[in-house]
Amino acid sequence: MLGIWKKKRDSGLGTRDSKSEAQDTGAPQPSALGPQPSSGGPPPSAPAKRSWRERLAGSFLNRDIRDLFRRHPQLDDALLDELESVLLRADVGVAATTALIEDLRRRAGKREFADADALLAALRADLVALLAPVARPLRIDPAARPFVILMVGVNGVGKTTTIGKLARRFRDAGHKVLLAAGDTFRAAAVEQLETWGERNGVAVVAQGAGADAASVIFDALQAARARGMDLLIADTAGRLHTQAGLMDELAKIRRVLGKLDAAAPHEVLLVIDGTTGQNALSQTRQFHAAIGVSGLVVTKLDGTAKGGVVFALAREFGLPIRYVGLGESAEDLREFDAAAFVDGLLPETLGD
Repeated sequence: MLGIWKKKRDSGLGTRDSKSEAQDTGAPQPSALGPQPSSGGPPPSAPAKRSWRERLAGSFLNRDIRDLFRRHPQLDDALLDELESVLLRADVGVAATTALIEDLRRRAGKREFADADALLAALRADLVALLAPVARPLRIDPAARPFVILMVGVNGVGKTTTIGKLARRFRDAGHKVLLAAGDTFRAAAVEQLETWGERNGVAVVAQGAGADAASVIFDALQAARARGMDLLIADTAGRLHTQAGLMDELAKIRRVLGKLDAAAPHEVLLVIDGTTGQNALSQTRQFHAAIGVSGLVVTKLDGTAKGGVVFALAREFGLPIRYVGLGESAEDLREFDAAAFVDGLLPETLGD
């Protein structure tokens, strides 16, 4: 039975039904979480999981690189010049783009490429090599129980939604999961997380809007220990990364958790919106300095996202990219796969 835990003014932790509070919160409807039980007849079949290539086909980088190689089937300086512009426009970043183009120019000068198809294959290989070191899935340490995941990121990146999808993933893997509604700056964020908890059958520790976030997450860790939970996933406020108050709050959360478990949080996941371009680098830099980010989740890579920011993040920070969001359903939060990502963005040959 699902419990939504609220700290009451005079009675400590209690449980209550959150259905009445789960309305109009912006949380996904049941259809976004996969098939739901029906009242009769056979259960509906799950839709086929779409491939990385299908999900990334509409990205800016995918479209522009395909168009470029179709317009310039011959290998020449003009092709490399325009390829450099495409990579920069796609938010691959100056450092990563410069390194990629310089390598291709050097090899082209040595006549290593027979044609544009060969250059395309080399670009694919270079991009995979850039991402391979950061394609490290999150692994839960069974000795750290509960394993504490602190979720950070600015407003609008899909942080609370990502928590809901992670809760579903870990629950389905057999873990006992508890959520902490630490984004007390926005009342809607607490309600949204409660709705995700109800959909997933996962309990949520919450207080009212404006409560001290560190206190909420401290209580949640105590509750997770008492109930023998495997994981605690804690939401945090997402005010602008330029506001020192938020960074101070995150540092306080880390200190408070350390009073119960010196190793907590065991993972700090920064959620980055894949459509924000180079601003993602500034966000990563400041959050990493404030609290020590240990992994990234890059969301919103479906549709018209440029896609290149993943390469820029890998080049500048080398932080593990744990997951990427390729769509709205829970199944579209995928463990990051460097080869599959590049395969989705670039054609294998110019004939594709």
